[in-house]
Amino acid sequence: MASPPARLFNRQRSLHEILGGGIVADVVLWRKKNVAVGILAVTAAAWIVFEKSGYTLLSLVANVLLLLLTILFLWAKAAAILNRPPPPLPDMHVTEEMAEQTKVFLHCQINSFLSVSQDIALGRDSKLFLKVAACLWIISIVGGLTDFLTLGYTSLVIVLTIPALYEKYETDIDRCVDKTCVILQKTYVWVDTEYLSKIRKWILEKRKLS
Repeated sequence: MASPPARLFNRQRSLHEILGGGIVADVVLWRKKNVAVGILAVTAAAWIVFEKSGYTLLSLVANVLLLLLTILFLWAKAAAILNRPPPPLPDMHVTEEMAEQTKVFLHCQINSFLSVSQDIALGRDSKLFLKVAACLWIISIVGGLTDFLTLGYTSLVIVLTIPALYEKYETDIDRCVDKTCVILQKTYVWVDTEYLSKIRKWILEKRKLS
C-alpha cells in the first residue's frame, strides 16, 4: 500500500487546524459559504463606494450614522404619537467584565509590542530586526504601488480565496511544490559544482598568493 504524499512543509495538522479550527477557519475555507460570500460582497460594495463615489471613510460613517439616528428618532416619535412600541433596540452598555477583559487584552498587547520594540532598538535580537525590517520594506513598496483601501480589499480577497483553493487541490499543489523543490535543489547543486565551487577555489588561491 502506497504511503500518502508528504504535506507542504512536512506539517502534521490540516489547514483547518492551522487556522484555528473555529468560525474564522470555517469562513476562510468556505465551509460557511454564506458568510464568506457576504463578506466579499460587502467589502466589494464598500470598495466601489470609496473608490468611485469620492466618499471618505469618515464622511461615509458620519452619513450612515446620521441616517440611522434620524430613522430611529422619527420611529420613536411616531411610535409615541400612535401608541406603538418603540424601536427594538438592544440594551447598549459595556459591562465591567467586558471593560476588564478589554483592558487586560490591550495591556498585554501593548506591553508585548513595547518589549519587542525595545529588543530591536537595543540590538538584542538581530533576526527579529531583519524580519521586521523586511516586512516594513515590503509594506513600503506595496504602499507606493497602491492605496490602503485597495490593498485591504485585495488582501481580504486573497485570504478568502487562496487557502480555500489550496485545501481543495492540496494534494496536487503539494506534489508540484515538492517536485519544484527537488528541481531547484538539483539546479543549485549543479550551479555550485560547475561555478560556485570554482569561484571559491579561485578566491582562496588569490588569498594565498597575496
